[in-house]
Amino acid sequence: MKLDILIIGAGMYVCGKGTDGFGTVLPAIFQWNKETNNLGNLYCASTTTDSAKNFSKKCLELSQAFETNLVPHCFPENDDQKSKSYKDAISHMKNPSCVIIAVPDHLHYEIAKECIKADLHLMVVKPLTPTYAEGEELANAVNKANLHGVVEFHKRWDRSNLILKEKYASGQLGDLLYSLVEYSQRKSVPQKHFKSWADETSILQYLGVHYVDMMRFITEAYPQRVSATGQKNYLLKNGINTYDSIQCHVEWKTADGNTFIQTLLTNWIDPEGTSAVSDQKIKIVGTKGRIEADQKDRGLMMVSDESMTEHINPYFSMSYSAQDSSREWFGYGIDSVTTFLRDISAIAKKEVTLQRLKKIRPSFEEALISTAVIEAAHLSLKNNSEWVNVQNS
Repeated sequence: MKLDILIIGAGMYVCGKGTDGFGTVLPAIFQWNKETNNLGNLYCASTTTDSAKNFSKKCLELSQAFETNLVPHCFPENDDQKSKSYKDAISHMKNPSCVIIAVPDHLHYEIAKECIKADLHLMVVKPLTPTYAEGEELANAVNKANLHGVVEFHKRWDRSNLILKEKYASGQLGDLLYSLVEYSQRKSVPQKHFKSWADETSILQYLGVHYVDMMRFITEAYPQRVSATGQKNYLLKNGINTYDSIQCHVEWKTADGNTFIQTLLTNWIDPEGTSAVSDQKIKIVGTKGRIEADQKDRGLMMVSDESMTEHINPYFSMSYSAQDSSREWFGYGIDSVTTFLRDISAIAKKEVTLQRLKKIRPSFEEALISTAVIEAAHLSLKNNSEWVNVQNS
């Protein structure tokens, strides 16, 4: 059974716009199709014809690498259509079909709502929405429409995080006391790749939300209250009104009543010379043990005459030579997307129920938890770092 796929957005994460790479979403679709041969039509909706042409070019290059012939249908077809390109694309969709939404945070709600109205299963890149109210409306809408809605929290597929979850569940860490997360990206991310919308989000909302979701995933605890402090300096001086850094404290409570603190130290102004685009570390300390994961240094480092020291993450979204001389893409970023596509195929074949998927995937309802934390943190930032209770905790 063939599956039509619409990607809304054609930026860096989708197809590597502005880079020499191919992003994550597009290679994942190619990899899934190589394994299943289940792709019907591939559609892409962006905001400009230039973005549409770049997407088509990346598809051509990936088709050559995968030794296939995949020709996408791209919107807009001309610049007069750019404001409604995703609606035009939606009108071409036939069941069974699904949508992957990879657009700026503040556009998630509006576009997701249109996809739900069109009866389309959907995946949204994190966060679900900037506000709890918007996210709750979408969660209720997918339930009412009997659709599968998930958030692309790919860190749930990172094997190092699966070990963290297993070690916690085994009791080897005891009762949790605290967790420390350090997560940052180079200045070029807000200044170059996301310059047009960086002031519509924050480093905590865009990046830190991953580890808020991870704490929920690892412990199944619920957030109780949040306090956050932030600094606006470098980016503000360079015309982008968003925080350079946010330090956030989240109090969590487990099912057995134990409370612990998660501290997230995030920034969007790492030097360009740092050895990876993202620097990420997590430490969890309990009454019986501690566990730490350096998720930037994965044990693979390269330096050459032409480049600075680079820490390579071979486990996120990486291309490898297959035995048949074609290319293959593997990694937890790939796994997140291909899992969604396999789930949609299984739904179409009546091999799995929505109720079952909701229990094991990062559903819209599950994503509301991290959204509520981010919204509480932003409220704390506006009120002198006061503790703010998390909605529906």
